[in-house]
Amino acid sequence: MPEPEIPTAESSVVRVVVVDDHAMFRRGVRAELEASGAGEVEVLAEAADVDEAVAAVARHRPDVVLLDVHLPGGGGVEVMRRGAADEVTTRYLALSVSDAAEDVIGTIRGGARGYVTKTITGPELVSAIRRVAEGDAVFSPRLAGFVLDAFAGTIEPAAIDEDLDRLTEREREVMRLIARGYAYKEVAKELFISIKTVETHMSSVLRKLQLSSRHELTRWASDRRLL
Repeated sequence: MPEPEIPTAESSVVRVVVVDDHAMFRRGVRAELEASGAGEVEVLAEAADVDEAVAAVARHRPDVVLLDVHLPGGGGVEVMRRGAADEVTTRYLALSVSDAAEDVIGTIRGGARGYVTKTITGPELVSAIRRVAEGDAVFSPRLAGFVLDAFAGTIEPAAIDEDLDRLTEREREVMRLIARGYAYKEVAKELFISIKTVETHMSSVLRKLQLSSRHELTRWASDRRLL
């Protein structure tokens, strides 16, 4: 009589919560995981902000949380901080449009096991989720360099944080896009805000960082490897 089959990590379904403040993106991720990860990944719930994410993690105790970096209510790091306080054993994989050094380093310091960008394919994302669930650290190739540089001392996270702490999360998003050469109209489209709001945020960024032009902002961001 054959021995009963014992489930392995490779055969078990990884239980996931998707956290992002854009509903269309959450639905897209769910659909992609259901198509590419059928039998491997199960999406238990979605959340749009920090409070919803913390509640979903506490309720479902997923294996992995796909976590956006910039969220209403304190950001992805706040979700992880509150989860750690509740002694939740869930692992976190950042899935973000941002590939800036300060976001990668700050998120990993906050407790994430990996960080991938939203250009990732469905099969690649399924693989990343499974690897994180099994305890591996997973990064998009370019982003791994940021983490290595931070630990090697090439990037000083404390200095980056001191400057960026002056900015709100939305101001950071505007700053990064403007520094990369985006026009105000393009920034507005990317962030789903008005051009007037972009102008207001830009004025605030320049004032807080004591800069006088887009050129100075680009140089400031480049010197800190934020582009």
